[in-house]
Amino acid sequence: MVAHQAERIRQATTTEEVADALTELTAAHDGVLAALDDVLTATIEFHLGLGGASDIATASRLRYLAEGRLDVIRSDLAGVRADLADRHEPHPQRSMCSAEVGPGEREASAVCGCPPPPRTTTTPIPAPTTPAPAGRRR
Repeated sequence: MVAHQAERIRQATTTEEVADALTELTAAHDGVLAALDDVLTATIEFHLGLGGASDIATASRLRYLAEGRLDVIRSDLAGVRADLADRHEPHPQRSMCSAEVGPGEREASAVCGCPPPPRTTTTPIPAPTTPAPAGRRR
């Protein structure tokens, strides 16, 4: 379900389409983030029931993630969703693509207004440094 929402956002051509996808993520009772909160709560309860010191620490960490981090993500995404829903505009670099080839065209890419695939930039990874030879032990 989450991957489907990501794909919807990647293919969206308007702010409304992205707002709709984000609504499914942020819905208070049946959204993806609400379900994730339920999973975290159930896992917290499970670990507390185990009773060991490390289990209680794990439960505390999960509670921190649920209450401290997930709430921030939920709130921020809901704000983004509301902003996009109010804008009612097409994305300037995306347009509807019917992928239909006209009678005089050989391939859809010649007439399709789809955006090119996102460019991935890679940061060069420096070569590993070789450690200096260790001195001899006597």
